[in-house]
Amino acid sequence: MNKTLILIFTVMATLSGFAQTFEGKIFYANTFKSKNEKMTDQQWLSMMGSTQEYLIKNGNYKSISNGTVFQWQLYVNSDNKLYNKMSHSETVFWNDTSRQDDEVLTVEMNKGVTKILGYTCDEIILTCKSGIQKYYFNAVLAVDPTVFTNHQYGNWFAYLSKSHALPLKSIIETPQFIMESTATAVKPMTLDKSIFDLPTGIKTAKSPY
Repeated sequence: MNKTLILIFTVMATLSGFAQTFEGKIFYANTFKSKNEKMTDQQWLSMMGSTQEYLIKNGNYKSISNGTVFQWQLYVNSDNKLYNKMSHSETVFWNDTSRQDDEVLTVEMNKGVTKILGYTCDEIILTCKSGIQKYYFNAVLAVDPTVFTNHQYGNWFAYLSKSHALPLKSIIETPQFIMESTATAVKPMTLDKSIFDLPTGIKTAKSPY
């Protein structure tokens, strides 16, 4: 289950030739539909969080959740590691994001399918071994995919290489649940680089998942 928790926020989780690189915060609202008979929709929502604050700057990103289990996730571009903090452990576990344990089978692109926060969004559908991943994006949240070339984990580069932008909405299917995450606010701003530092003195270890 911990592997599922990590992956789901990675895909939500996650510039040179396009619009100006987006730097700032995106706020998302989440919903869950359980596929596990032992877990309700509300239990997943409580564990994973109904809201997410996503911060990004210069290829580093941090995601903060109000979940009772999943607390935050930090990607440090310079060492290509994704750090995950769970409420039940003082240790922060990291994953090597050059490792890919999924496979994208097909990619479908659809133009102008919906509007989110007033932005007309294209759709990318990734059919993966792990399930279907749908992303809705606009160039206002432009990203240079080459910055994330080594971020194979969670199919993040596979998505960015096609979209060149962060998602305003995503619908992610896993064997455990379907998560829908929709942006409620976008705030371009200059962020202090210290936001993307690990807390001083915190213990880290390689994730077993």
